[in-house]
Amino acid sequence: MHLISRYVFRETFFSWLIVTTVLLVIFMSNQFAETLDDAAGNELPRSAVFAVLGLMSLQYITWLAPIGLFLGILLALARMNRDSEMVALEACGVGPPRLLVPIGLLTLALSMTVAWLSLIGTPEASRQVEEIRLQARESLEIGVLEAGTFTSPDSGETIVYAQEVEGNEIRDVFIQRNDGNQVVAIVAARGERRLEADGQLSFVLYDGRRYEGVPGEHDFRIVEFAEHGMPVRLVQRRVDQQPVETKTLADLAGSSDPVDRAELQWRISSPLSLFILALLAVPLSRSRPREGRYARLGVGILIYITYLNLLSIARAWVEREQVPDWLGVWWVHVMLGLLGLFLLARQSGWFTRAGRAAPAGAAPA
Repeated sequence: MHLISRYVFRETFFSWLIVTTVLLVIFMSNQFAETLDDAAGNELPRSAVFAVLGLMSLQYITWLAPIGLFLGILLALARMNRDSEMVALEACGVGPPRLLVPIGLLTLALSMTVAWLSLIGTPEASRQVEEIRLQARESLEIGVLEAGTFTSPDSGETIVYAQEVEGNEIRDVFIQRNDGNQVVAIVAARGERRLEADGQLSFVLYDGRRYEGVPGEHDFRIVEFAEHGMPVRLVQRRVDQQPVETKTLADLAGSSDPVDRAELQWRISSPLSLFILALLAVPLSRSRPREGRYARLGVGILIYITYLNLLSIARAWVEREQVPDWLGVWWVHVMLGLLGLFLLARQSGWFTRAGRAAPAGAAPA
């Protein structure tokens, strides 16, 4: 790149970096409060708070990189317009189309990063966050055993009461389980809680008595024991309810589910939108001599919101199978891309030159 291209590249890069960092700090501060609230409610291990924040930051970077680039280009080029640098560049023959070279290189580098995050990194981070939350819920189900309190580690099938609890050691234990019409009740002097290698919970009780029978009848079976084991069936993971955000690229590409197809197109839209927004930002950054640096910022934000809303609508149509796959969300990118080309051509004077050339080339009457 020559000197002017390096200058434009540097200005737009630092503007993108500042805008994206500010937006990331704002969103992550809100996410930090929500994560602390989850940790306080035992929905998340306290030791995993910063790990979850780090994983969530990848998702936010994927979302914020396009709007950061769009606003960064607007601010950088608007500042150059305000300081009359664009006038000097145009006098040297560097018009808006020439600006697309350094901006395009920056967009290409960012799009490669966003493509990896959108297609691979963010889904993997979402899966890890879901795994951490699921393990926290399972640990809560296993670990919530307080002295003098009736608890159920398996959503009501088994009721456990212990007069004293010290770690995994329990004393003066009462356990009741429903087995069809029968009820099994166990009292023991002491016991211990064990978590097996396969993740299942069990209680090993010592010096106790087991009562088994149907309530209302008199033929209860009573067994005294020195040692008795009782497994507890925890709630199994529902793998069929895997969130679509956590599915891999291969899973989405090989799926015929319209929700999966819409998710795949949405992920591809993230890096693609960088090029569309960069193309729109160049002509939108042009301001009049007396306009301030932020004069076109409101228009840019309005166009971005419209772009994002149209993509959301198109995604909903794909999920409901109201549009064919070949149309999908792509019509939104094509429409905004054509708008960017139109604005760039008008700003560069292509239409004016074409209008002047047409009469000159016309045949005489």
